[in-house]
Amino acid sequence: MRRICLTLPTNRACVATISAIHEEARYAAEQFDVEVHLLILDSSDERTFAEHARVVAAAAPLPNVLVHHLDEAAQRAFLQRVIKEAGVAEPELILDLMLPAAVSYGACTNRAFLIGSALGCASVHRRDSDSDYQVLDGERIFPIHHELRSLGKRAGDAAAQVTESTLDPAHADKPVVLVGSSFVGELSVDISEIRELDPEVYHDVVSLWAPADWSAAQKRALVEESFTGAGTEAFTRDHATLAVLDPMRVDMCNVSFQQVHERVPLPPATETIGSDYFLLHLVQDARLPGVLHNRNIVNFYTGERRTDAGFLAYQLRFTKFLLSMLYFNACYARMAAAGESLLDEQQQVRAGTVAEIVRQSAGLDRTENIQRLERLDRCYRTLGGRYAAFADLLAARRGQLLDEARLDIENFALLIDAWAALVRASKATDAHA
Repeated sequence: MRRICLTLPTNRACVATISAIHEEARYAAEQFDVEVHLLILDSSDERTFAEHARVVAAAAPLPNVLVHHLDEAAQRAFLQRVIKEAGVAEPELILDLMLPAAVSYGACTNRAFLIGSALGCASVHRRDSDSDYQVLDGERIFPIHHELRSLGKRAGDAAAQVTESTLDPAHADKPVVLVGSSFVGELSVDISEIRELDPEVYHDVVSLWAPADWSAAQKRALVEESFTGAGTEAFTRDHATLAVLDPMRVDMCNVSFQQVHERVPLPPATETIGSDYFLLHLVQDARLPGVLHNRNIVNFYTGERRTDAGFLAYQLRFTKFLLSMLYFNACYARMAAAGESLLDEQQQVRAGTVAEIVRQSAGLDRTENIQRLERLDRCYRTLGGRYAAFADLLAARRGQLLDEARLDIENFALLIDAWAALVRASKATDAHA
C-alpha cells in the first residue's frame, strides 16, 4: 500500500482546521489504496499545542490513517538525528536553516519533506492553518481527490484521469510531479488595505516584485493578477487539466509533490512570504508535467494580522519578499533558459545545476534592491499612519535587510548542496525515536 504524507504546518490556534484535515485524511484512505500519514508540525505556544493535542486525541481512529503531532522539540530531535546521519558540513547551520527561530514558510515545508521521507511516504500534500475547504451539497471538497488520481503517474497514463490535457505529447513519458490548485476568498497577501487606501500606491508596491526590465504593460498585468488566486467563484463541478503548470495558478496551501521535493528543497528564508514557491517555478522550467484542478481552498485572515504587531510583522515579510525577487527573478530566468537540461536521463532534476544557478544569483548587484526600498519608503509615507511608521522601521533596518536578502539566497544554495544527503539519511531515521 502506498504511503502519503498529508501535512499541516502551524504556529497558531487552528483546532477547526485540524479537524477538517483529519476528514480529508479519512477521505483519502477510504477512496484510494493509500496509508495516510497526517503530519501536524506544530510550532505554536504550549497552551495552543495542548489544545491541538486534545483535538487529535479525541478524533476517532481511522483505518489506514496515522496521525503524527510533533512540537518543535520533537522536530528538532528528528533533525539532529538526520543531520548527524547525513554527515553534512556545517551541521549547526543546517539545523538552523531547517528549524529557525523565526517564521519560515520554506523551512516548515522542508521539515515535512524529510519527515515524510522518514515515514516512507511517496508524496507530500500540504495545507495551511489559515484556510478551509469549500462545501458542495453539505460535503467538503477535498483537493486530495485529484492529487491521488494523478500524482506520480506517467503523464500519458494520467491523461485518462483528467478533464483535458494541454500537455505536449513529447512529455508523455515524464512523471506527474505536481498536482495543485489555488484558493478563493481574501488576497493571499494581506495588502488589500493598501489597494483600498490608494490604488496607485498599490500598483507601485505590487509591481516591485516584477523584474526591473519589464515593460509598464507587463507590470500592470502582473499587478492585476497578483495574489488573487482563483477569485471568488464557488466550486460546482470538477475540472482538471494535465499541463506544464503556471506557478501563478497554484498556491502552497493547496499543493502536492512527488519526486521533485526529494531533489531540491524550498528556500529557508525567514520572515519572507513567498519563499516557498520555488519548486513551482522549477517544475515549470524543467517542463515536468502537473495537474491543475479546481478544488480551490478557502483563504482567510486570522485575527493576529489585524493587531499592530501582526501588521508590522506581515509588512516586514512582504518587504523581504520584494527584496528576494532580485535573486529569484534571476534564478527563474536562468532555469527557464536551461529548460529540460535541468533534468537527467531519468527525468529527475539535476540538483547541482539548480544549486549553481542559485549560488550565482547571490553575486548580483544590489542597486535594484536599494531602489525597491526607496520606492517602498515613498509609497508607505504617502499612505501615512501606521504605514509611515513602518517606513521609519525600514529606514532604520535598510542595510540589514539588504544583507539578509543576499544571505538567504546563499544559504539556500548551501541547503540544496546538502539536500540529497539529508533525504537519504531521513529514509534511514525513525521519525519518533
